[in-house]
Amino acid sequence: MRMAAMQVNLVIPIKQLEDAKQRLGGLLNSVQRQALFRAMVEDVLEAGTTCDRIDQVVVVTADQTVGALAASYGARVIAEPEVPGLISAVTHAAKLFSTEGVDVMIFLPGDTPLVSVEELEVVLDGIGQKKEAEFLIVPASDLGGSNCVVCSPPDCMTFGFGEDSFRRHLKIAKERGIEPMVAKLPGIGLDIDTPDDLQELVNEIIQQDIKSHTYHCLLANGLLSSTEQGGIAALANRR
Repeated sequence: MRMAAMQVNLVIPIKQLEDAKQRLGGLLNSVQRQALFRAMVEDVLEAGTTCDRIDQVVVVTADQTVGALAASYGARVIAEPEVPGLISAVTHAAKLFSTEGVDVMIFLPGDTPLVSVEELEVVLDGIGQKKEAEFLIVPASDLGGSNCVVCSPPDCMTFGFGEDSFRRHLKIAKERGIEPMVAKLPGIGLDIDTPDDLQELVNEIIQQDIKSHTYHCLLANGLLSSTEQGGIAALANRR
């Protein structure tokens, strides 16, 4: 059970919308990519702000549109640090939260639209109740990236996001004397970068009958019906 006095913050770093999802460029135009990324961010914000075990959702961004979207969900918005990038943003949030007395920090990217309240509860189970530092990681489905990390206290880790960051974070944690925990979760595990990722997302949305912001965006762009005609790859080839 969660200790009553424990403060849990979720941080979601989000870059400029106009730069979102370049690897989907052969499938979607710039406007469509921005719309898709915005929809995915909304799904992540909705899960985070709905989970009653999270006290504050914090979005790190330099994009005013993203900031306004985050604020509409009741999230706190903080400016991107002077040095841009994911590692810098998460490190900045971790240091800030530690000065504010936050007990637990969760990091989630904005492109994991299948994250659920139930999965967020799983990653928080048992965290923040020990005297020693704790670190949990949810890897990407291919065991390459780090799709969610949980740190207690927030600044207990040095972050190493990027290619093969899952194994890198396990190594860093052990070097810092922390025994890392791993949770493999299908929703958080699917981040959307490539047409194959998008195809997997479409399949899951159809199979689970998920009526999310991402669902409505995909439907509006004809990507859901495309699965009946050979899938996302076939649609890309027709463009």
